[in-house]
Amino acid sequence: MNTTTAIKPKDIKIPVTVITGYLGSGKTTLLNHILSGQKDRKVAVIVNEFGEIGIDGQLIVQDGDEQLIEFNNGCLCCTVRGDLIETITKLTERSGGLDAILIETTGLADPAPVASTFFISEEIRDFTRLDCFVTVVDSVNIEANLLESVEAQEQVAFADIVLINKTDLCTEEALARVERRVRSLNPLCTMHRTDHSLIDLKLILNTNSFQLDTKLEVDPLFLDDHEHEHDPEISSFVLRESRPIDMNRFMSWMTPLLQREGNRVLRTKGVFNAHSFKERVVFQSVRMLTTMSRFEAWDADSTRQTEFVVIGRNLDQKVFQTGLESCIAV
Repeated sequence: MNTTTAIKPKDIKIPVTVITGYLGSGKTTLLNHILSGQKDRKVAVIVNEFGEIGIDGQLIVQDGDEQLIEFNNGCLCCTVRGDLIETITKLTERSGGLDAILIETTGLADPAPVASTFFISEEIRDFTRLDCFVTVVDSVNIEANLLESVEAQEQVAFADIVLINKTDLCTEEALARVERRVRSLNPLCTMHRTDHSLIDLKLILNTNSFQLDTKLEVDPLFLDDHEHEHDPEISSFVLRESRPIDMNRFMSWMTPLLQREGNRVLRTKGVFNAHSFKERVVFQSVRMLTTMSRFEAWDADSTRQTEFVVIGRNLDQKVFQTGLESCIAV
């Protein structure tokens, strides 16, 4: 028997928050911040990644009340859109219901087709309420991203709330310039400055910020079903290595490479089996900016393996494979 109506009648819809933003803006950090403040609620988390494996899924801190669904090697705005509808339909039918759905899109997603899904799909529109599109902006790289990427422009222009992130890395003058640029693309959005995606959750959850009429005024064709085409020059690949990696060697290789190729190596993210470390080591880069940190310890029965995702323009995978192999601890 279908119990959907009993679980979520039409006047009690599940709020859906969509987190978007270009590559490396801080979406997963924001998602973890939200989840840390939602421990008493049943939350479904849907993560979409551009590459063939889910690094973000490994970095999301979960507890028993969260359900994590990953879509890899496809984009919610196009190739896996049908999977999104099917997944949300199943989620709304589960016993006990849900308090909220959080969706983190790939950094190369067009937000409009994702949003229109909640209005044109009969399967989910009666049981979900699109509450807000939160776009995270990398204040260090946003100007270059907007210049090079239509998706980055679309993500800002479509947002209900824009988080001007990484404020700790920018001057006041630079932040003011970023805010003017955002406002030129989206006069109606609410903006907040954030450091490491930290924000009072009341400012982004259950705000009822998404208003269909307003979106239709900006884009009358918003609800039309259309395909989104990604830049064919941008692709991703994953490097895997079971032998421990010497992270000092890795940084000695990666740092100058990014200095030379930072405009083409848009984003890297990896979980490393690092030599002499009990914990997983997480390395990330956004153009030339890099971070490295310890994460959770490896489980005693887990297979230690490095998985390193690289996203960029016209990159030679063999160069990266050879470079990683040169960093194997001996």
